[in-house]
Amino acid sequence: MNDQDREQEDKKQPLKPMQVISSVFAAGLGVQSSKNRERDFQQGRAGVFIAAGIIFTLLFIGIMVAIVQVVLKSAGN
Repeated sequence: MNDQDREQEDKKQPLKPMQVISSVFAAGLGVQSSKNRERDFQQGRAGVFIAAGIIFTLLFIGIMVAIVQVVLKSAGN
């Protein structure tokens, strides 16, 4: 099996959960590579990325709120 056959085989397989998570995290930070972005568009499903993006956003907001609450309590407010 040569490299071109492997690439075609990889394009047929759906993305693994860790690939989706890393892609969403990298995109959220603005550091997504062109190679991974192309892979995501070829192999990924939009619904999976939308759901992962919403979950990432909610977690990010929750963590920021928690950090602000801890800082405000430690400041005596």
